Amino acid sequence: MDNFLALTNLIIPASLLALFPLLGFFVTALFGKYLKHAAGWIASGMILISFSISLYLFMNLPGEAALNFNLFDWIKWGSVNLSFGILIDHLSLIMLLVVTGIGFLIHIYSIGYMHHDEGFTRFFSYLNLFIFFMLVLVMANSYLVMFIGWEGVGLCSYLLIGFWFKNDAFNDAAKKAFIMNRIGDLGFLMGMFLMLFHFGGLDFTTVNAAAQALPLGNTLIVSITLFLFIGAMGKSAQLPLYTWLPDAMAGPTPVSALIHAATMVTAGIYMIARSNILYAMAPFTMEVVMWVGVATSIFAAIIGMKQNDIKKVLAYSTVSQLGLMFAALGMGAFESGMFHVVTHAFFKALLFLGAGSVIHAMGGAQDIRQMGGLAKYIKITWFTFLIATLAISGIFPFAGFFSKDEILAVAFASHKEVWILLSISSMITAFYMFRLFFLTFNTSFRGTEEQKHHLHESPITMTLPLSILAVFAAIAGFWGMPAVFGQTHFFAAYLAPVFEGSKQYLGEAHEASHATEWMLMGIATVAALLSIAVAYALYISKKSLPEADEETTGFAKWVANKFYIDELYNAIIVKPLLVISDIFFVLIDKLILDLIVMATAWIIGFTGRTIRLVQTGNTGFYIFAMVIGMMVLMFFQLVY
Repeated sequence: MDNFLALTNLIIPASLLALFPLLGFFVTALFGKYLKHAAGWIASGMILISFSISLYLFMNLPGEAALNFNLFDWIKWGSVNLSFGILIDHLSLIMLLVVTGIGFLIHIYSIGYMHHDEGFTRFFSYLNLFIFFMLVLVMANSYLVMFIGWEGVGLCSYLLIGFWFKNDAFNDAAKKAFIMNRIGDLGFLMGMFLMLFHFGGLDFTTVNAAAQALPLGNTLIVSITLFLFIGAMGKSAQLPLYTWLPDAMAGPTPVSALIHAATMVTAGIYMIARSNILYAMAPFTMEVVMWVGVATSIFAAIIGMKQNDIKKVLAYSTVSQLGLMFAALGMGAFESGMFHVVTHAFFKALLFLGAGSVIHAMGGAQDIRQMGGLAKYIKITWFTFLIATLAISGIFPFAGFFSKDEILAVAFASHKEVWILLSISSMITAFYMFRLFFLTFNTSFRGTEEQKHHLHESPITMTLPLSILAVFAAIAGFWGMPAVFGQTHFFAAYLAPVFEGSKQYLGEAHEASHATEWMLMGIATVAALLSIAVAYALYISKKSLPEADEETTGFAKWVANKFYIDELYNAIIVKPLLVISDIFFVLIDKLILDLIVMATAWIIGFTGRTIRLVQTGNTGFYIFAMVIGMMVLMFFQLVY
């Protein structure tokens, strides 16, 4: 009874949680020209209210309970009733705190970063709308409501990536993101159609109950999960649908932080975690998810080694880290995958916002080959960026160490070949991240005198979010301490009720001994330190600094050109489609459709001109025509 009353008291705040960012969107969009820079604070305040409500729900949701209720019936026919409902459980609460917490810091940061931009109020209206749709996605109690948020964040990503729409290249990047996400969304839709047809509903409770009545590995379950995974591949940038994410760097840097850390790209991970029972019942799909994640992780990490745009390096890092999360999900380690989502959100948001602070200091320049020696000019940015770099490299005791170690331990226990590949990917990550760090903050300054004169630390609206994120990037890993430290894994224990239903299909988890755990942590730490040492030797000791006009050959050239994947897609997909569209334009549009339209217009015009000749204005002629008409009608009446 107490639990029931407690849950009832949470319905109103849960219902209002997503409405504040939506209200912020309307206020800043409609009245932005009057509010001017106050719009940034209003938009930030709306996200702060949502974060406060999320925190209230987190602190007051009782035990293992979940708040699941329908706001209204949406689509109803026959025995099918599709409602618009909300689900607040431990999984959605974790995501709500991440989305609103980091989203709020990004909003505050944006006040300083976008201060002089002419589209200041429009930018904040888009940010609020982005957060609103992400909250809808996370709070949904059905795949249909989730799909609304899913499509909404896709729309907002298009608006934000192409925010500076006067630049055609940025518009192309926005269109690329939108179109590639639509490919994945088609898979999501196909999965929903199958669920609706065979299960009679789309809410999670109905789908899970109907699926569990089927045998393990059933073809229908495999088909549904594969289609859903296609959607996740598009949204979370996995091979082969990843190329939109590096191009998304065209948007303002706070957008990059929002997309890469707290919102859009985590949607695919969240969707699979939410569908954990379906995936646990489809071992074949789990294998596919695992291997796609592994391939994406190591492929993107290799590309990251030769990128020179500070944001592009971080973009490929995101793709690689997302691959690591998918690999964890594919091995059935749902808690580990979500743990890395959370730690990654802190240090990746910090890295992007730190990169924005660097770009701000450099007057807009993003090429790390023209940087160097910035540590003494922007000390707060340097220190916080170092913490984030150590975290993503998996150095103890920063957040990334614990979440990465957990995934690698799962891989070692169940798929040693996956452990080897992911360990290599982690080593490469440590190398290219410290390559980025050393080339940006160490050595001597390689920019122009004008840029050197412009160097300065960012305002407090930018450095305060950096400092807060740095704290969490340093300590968030302690929420998931491995058993070898004799501590409770608070994160896994908190999420245990959400994933309890899938455990019966996954079998017993492989628990590593303490000795094995120490060995794995030691190997991972030594590997990361070796990678950092190599980066230090190359770029600090030997000063092998990349030149702007440096010629690369062989494999290095392939890596620098991202294995020519964009060129390949352009050759085998884009150009053939353009040729086909040109042919259809000539054969279908011009020769058939235009001909039909022109012929119709000519016939109508000819008919009108001809009939006009009989309109003489002579009353006698009209009477004569009426009599003739009546005689014709009488003739047909007699004959037929």
